[in-house]
Amino acid sequence: MVKPFVPELVYIEPGALKYPLGKELKEKFEGMGIEIRETTSHNQVRNLPGENDFQKYRMAKSTLVVGVRKTLKFDTSKPSAEYAIPFATGCMGHCHYCYLQTTMGSKPYIRTYVNIEEVFEAAEAYMKERAPEETRFEASCTSDIVGVDHLTHTLKRAIEYFGQSEHGRLRFVTKFAHVDHLLDAKHNGRTRFRFSMNADYVIKYLEPGTSRLDDRIEAAVKVAEAGYPLGFIIAPIYLYEDWKEGYRILFEKLYDKLPEQATKDLTFELIQHRFTKPAKRVIQKNYPMTKLEMDEEKRKYKWGRYGIGKYVYQKDEQKEMQEVLGGYIEQYFPEARLEYFT
Repeated sequence: MVKPFVPELVYIEPGALKYPLGKELKEKFEGMGIEIRETTSHNQVRNLPGENDFQKYRMAKSTLVVGVRKTLKFDTSKPSAEYAIPFATGCMGHCHYCYLQTTMGSKPYIRTYVNIEEVFEAAEAYMKERAPEETRFEASCTSDIVGVDHLTHTLKRAIEYFGQSEHGRLRFVTKFAHVDHLLDAKHNGRTRFRFSMNADYVIKYLEPGTSRLDDRIEAAVKVAEAGYPLGFIIAPIYLYEDWKEGYRILFEKLYDKLPEQATKDLTFELIQHRFTKPAKRVIQKNYPMTKLEMDEEKRKYKWGRYGIGKYVYQKDEQKEMQEVLGGYIEQYFPEARLEYFT
């Protein structure tokens, strides 16, 4: 089982120590004997240890920066929610295909934000604007928030905050099984707890540093038993030699383990593997031995927003993966909702 994340190095922005959580985290990491350095800003961490880019990248992935989130204007570009809500940035996982590798560029370290009350105030303003309609907030657009929350408990506070809110809903997704501290949170059914799932092959070869499939399923069972609405993102759907059987086994395992009440209000989101030219360069630099297939000749080029195109699977392949995985959902979880395929 993958152990819960513990940073090798911690940076703290001076402004973070004006907040109770900032002081609390400083004391916690001092008590754990972790080296703490000061940084002027969570966006300006320099001189990470390492003799070359490869070593520095790996050190960054085990570095935690405690900072203040200054931009409280929330992003709105997610298919699963009206707004993204920022509690952390970056991830300790080493998923070869991850889009954060290009969006975070030279700053792959993990950042956690301590001005949580200010984030909630900003969320409140968005909810008031849309009331009486509900507003959904996605907490995992730029991070795997569960991967760091056993240290910070900001997600737990957010779950309880939205549990009391009239018009807000929270959702997030994780590849980590470290959920025990979240099981007693007073969520009041207003947080959808989603797990990113994949065929064993994909997890084994393309998602190093994340929880194994059986551990994720075990965590999903605990979450369902704690009464959270549950969801699964199957992403990225990746066509390897035995993909149909690999994904069938995944659905069979979920069917065997999930308690019946979890299947009544279950959601699925299906996302095919895609990559951009800049992402391919970064991935090959960070993971030179990757098994990830990124042959542009085999793919279809799709123009994206902001003029950056991506390589997706061919139309017939997309149709087949939608039919196969949609068929598994229909077969094993006929009451579940497929939210989208992209």
